[in-house]
Amino acid sequence: MSSTIECLVLPPEGECSENFGKAAALNSLDFHKNVPGYEPTKLSDLKALSKKLGVENFWIKDESSRFGLNAFKVLGGSFCLFKVICELLRLDSNRHFFKDLQAPEVAQSISKMTFITATDGNHGRGIAWSAKKLGAKCVVLMPRGTSSERLENIQKLGADAWITDVNYDATVAMAADMAEKNGWTLVQDTSWDGYEEIPTYIMQGYLTMAKEAQEQLGEEVPTHVFLQAGVGSMAGAVASFLKSAYGDRAPKIVVVEPFSADCIYKTAAADDGELKVVEGDLKTIMAGLACGKPCTLGWKELRACASAYLRIQESVAATGVRVLSSPLKEDPRILAGESGAAPIGAVIALLADPNLSEIKNKLQLNKSSKILCFLTEGVTDRKSFLEIVWEGKYPSSI
Repeated sequence: MSSTIECLVLPPEGECSENFGKAAALNSLDFHKNVPGYEPTKLSDLKALSKKLGVENFWIKDESSRFGLNAFKVLGGSFCLFKVICELLRLDSNRHFFKDLQAPEVAQSISKMTFITATDGNHGRGIAWSAKKLGAKCVVLMPRGTSSERLENIQKLGADAWITDVNYDATVAMAADMAEKNGWTLVQDTSWDGYEEIPTYIMQGYLTMAKEAQEQLGEEVPTHVFLQAGVGSMAGAVASFLKSAYGDRAPKIVVVEPFSADCIYKTAAADDGELKVVEGDLKTIMAGLACGKPCTLGWKELRACASAYLRIQESVAATGVRVLSSPLKEDPRILAGESGAAPIGAVIALLADPNLSEIKNKLQLNKSSKILCFLTEGVTDRKSFLEIVWEGKYPSSI
């Protein structure tokens, strides 16, 4: 592979959905504020790193503390399960909160419900946590190659979870088939024709972290936001919200994926109205991004809101992990998982590697740039983290 990063610039086309606009974000944030244990996650301005890289600001929204689950995904899982259970019990979700579903008078009905999902780790952990809090049963399927640590974290929450012998997309199909055969409810964080309501709820739940970031930034407006994409549901929702929130001042949205699972990049490159599927094992240290088929809803929002698409080598994500774990001067130390660090590593590489100056210029990254990234996960696979930080696996030339 000739370059650590490849870039496609594609001007936005179409309209962003109000499903992920300002009102939806406020609704999601109000909901999560009433979930026991809620606290906004930290937004850090890495001042020393910004100076080193030659930009004005480099903000990191650190989701590793979210509800004690080390990742942002529980935002979507909790909001989704709440909405679905309210519908099943014919409750008005606008007049109730998550904690209302924990009341004894509804517990018996919820205890008869079973939710099933496929996950590479964080989404399933969020669903399992939410199901346990509400007293529902939970089944979680994980794709071939999933680390035992991620599986055990889900099993500790009481879910019936195991690793399949197929890749992520085939595991999603397996979960959908089991849901249909057993009368369970599939709560999947990707969408396809005929399955969009539940993924919409999940994507709306993700808006809480974006709304928090906007409030924490105050009058500051990012010029660039780098968003990692697996199926593209988080990236699409956040991109759509930022466009709605900032209007003409909206930041340039840059989507980041691994080379081995670049379904969004390939869909954007073809730009023919068809979703492109990446087959095979989708092997990457960025396990949360190892998805071969775009989410229909996520891609629609990205096409309308994103300006550029990157695919990166493993070393780029590893650089993000290493730099965050060894900060400069007063910058905070951040322990990041590889998927969470992917966009951060991409920013560092673009600004520090002279071989990537052409891409840097295409994206208009310069001394006036104000960059925001979402660290979507902390360390979820300690073995892999130590191989990167201690052993220097996936070395970088910058």
